[in-house]
Amino acid sequence: MKIAFKMKLKPGFGTEYKKRHDEIWPALSILLKENGISDYSIFLDEETNTLFAVQQQNGNSSQDLGSTQIVQEWWAYMADIMETNADNSPKTFPLEMVFHLD
Repeated sequence: MKIAFKMKLKPGFGTEYKKRHDEIWPALSILLKENGISDYSIFLDEETNTLFAVQQQNGNSSQDLGSTQIVQEWWAYMADIMETNADNSPKTFPLEMVFHLD
């Protein structure tokens, strides 16, 4: 199943967000892949600071992994540059697919 969602980046942090993801922790990448998450892309709309994420899921969603220590540490690491919930998880807003060309 392919899902999409959006998140909000704090103004002025586009370069830092990309840098942190270019250096994603290997343990986090492994956890995502081991839980069936693949083909994961995040795009930034610099005009609105909106992050648009798309991922293929064959298991848990990335948000379902929030109880793991590595994901909680990643959320804390990213909390200074993103809009987050009280537990540091990113505020996410699911998006409905309305068109797909195969």
